[in-house]
Amino acid sequence: MTEKSLWEIFVPNYSNDKVGYSLEYHQQWDDKVREISGGLTIFKTAKGQWLNDGGTLFSEEMIPVRIYCDDDSIDRIIALTMMHYQQEAVLAYEVSSRVKLVHKA
Repeated sequence: MTEKSLWEIFVPNYSNDKVGYSLEYHQQWDDKVREISGGLTIFKTAKGQWLNDGGTLFSEEMIPVRIYCDDDSIDRIIALTMMHYQQEAVLAYEVSSRVKLVHKA
């Protein structure tokens, strides 16, 4: 069995052209992530700022999403996020490798 961790990834709420993504568009991403990982937890939006390699400042409304999955799966989710949201960069980080998932007996 592959070792899983709890990951967080930031999903943009607006395109690079400042056009808001529709709920349906976000739900398409959600569906694909569930196919890869089996589930996700979506948090309220947060404001993020970052500089690209050219020094351009981006201020974005982001949606933090937590996903319990293995390394291969988070790599697939990062690639999916880059493509789906046409991003220059995607940030994902491990929240914890000490996760207890207990199922009802």
